[in-house]
Amino acid sequence: MPNPYLPSWKMIPIGKPRVFGNRVYIYGMRDCFRKDQIVDLNVWSARDDNLNHWDCHGSVFRFKNDYDQENDMLTLGDLYADVIEHRGRYYLYVNYGSKKGYLASSDRPEGPFHIIKEFKEAESISKGLKYGFYFDPGLLIEDEKVYIYWGHQNSYMAELDSNNMYEMVQGKRIKDIISPDCPHKFLRACSPQKIGDLYYIIYTPKDDSRISYATSKQATGPFHYRGVIIDNGIDYMGGNNRGSICNIKGQWYLFYQRMTNSTTMSYKACVEPIEFLPDGSIKQVEMTSLGFEHTLSPYQISLAENACVLKGGCFIRESNISTRVITKITEGCIIGYKYFDFGNEDKNKVMKFQVNILGLNQQQGNIRIFIDDYYDTSKEIGNCLVGPEDGKYEAVVKSVSGRHSIFMLIEERKEYPRLKEFQPRNLFELVSFKFSK
Repeated sequence: MPNPYLPSWKMIPIGKPRVFGNRVYIYGMRDCFRKDQIVDLNVWSARDDNLNHWDCHGSVFRFKNDYDQENDMLTLGDLYADVIEHRGRYYLYVNYGSKKGYLASSDRPEGPFHIIKEFKEAESISKGLKYGFYFDPGLLIEDEKVYIYWGHQNSYMAELDSNNMYEMVQGKRIKDIISPDCPHKFLRACSPQKIGDLYYIIYTPKDDSRISYATSKQATGPFHYRGVIIDNGIDYMGGNNRGSICNIKGQWYLFYQRMTNSTTMSYKACVEPIEFLPDGSIKQVEMTSLGFEHTLSPYQISLAENACVLKGGCFIRESNISTRVITKITEGCIIGYKYFDFGNEDKNKVMKFQVNILGLNQQQGNIRIFIDDYYDTSKEIGNCLVGPEDGKYEAVVKSVSGRHSIFMLIEERKEYPRLKEFQPRNLFELVSFKFSK
């Protein structure tokens, strides 16, 4: 399954991965176009040997009344969650309204979860901090010790009583475990891991299209900034990003979110494999269309929403529950996909490019097609003219072999010039494309 790796109709931001047994679980809000439509936490899971097939376990925790199902929370608010297993039970940590935190539990990793308690701090903590700011909690268990990490602009951690899982141990609460003076200052979304002898905090910095990380030799910190893992603002429209890393059968992955509908309330779940270097650092990765695939086939239909490069103001829009298109396509927009395997070199000197569009009954367009680099004209393999009406348009282009990215540079048809005083027109909406030999 390419990115986004869940079914195309599903929007689920902040999807934190956990491996329990031989399954990978994703816990995240059921996202929608508007914030007031978000009502619950969804869980998806897949066998660790078949990451292209995900099962939906439905709504496992609700924080708004919806149809005949009641709210699981004590009040309304946004939902951010992490799940850990301890002594045979599964514990869900959530925060709502950006401030208070709650603990829920279940005897199964897929839930349903039911509230046990509000997070409780030691009585000696000053009144102004007693309820804390439990934004985006993340959990870590080591040698029967349970640690919780959270924060917004300032990073916090505390040790929890492992017998009740919600009460914070007195004297074990620490502020600014990631220095406020580090590059890419901490904003939110703590996700802790222990890998080898190092402790990692995966987090969202203030330039929040990025996911960064910091490391420490102790679970209690201090954590030192190490670098950026991914940046959605490179060749894409950005938007806030949150994520975590997970080891699945020996391969580490970064799970993150990608914006659609040009709104911060419509995120899709994406994933990239990552690599650790001998010094414990993580190589920064690019956004790709691959998901859990090693490569994509250019001879199968590629959907608009699999694009990982969008430049010039175009973006992915949910047309309806079954269709997503790239819209606001104007002169100079660039649309890109990574990576396709065109196979071994053969005798064909040409191949066919076919694109499916929704016409806007305006200016006719020209799609220039590049491999690997949209600035290098030597990488241009052809072009396809499209009309103002809905339909499939075809063109013959140069044959390609091997593994390549594909870029489309959009132009207006030069024989139909636009008056200078008019703004660039929306030419068409992209639905899908493919190649054939």
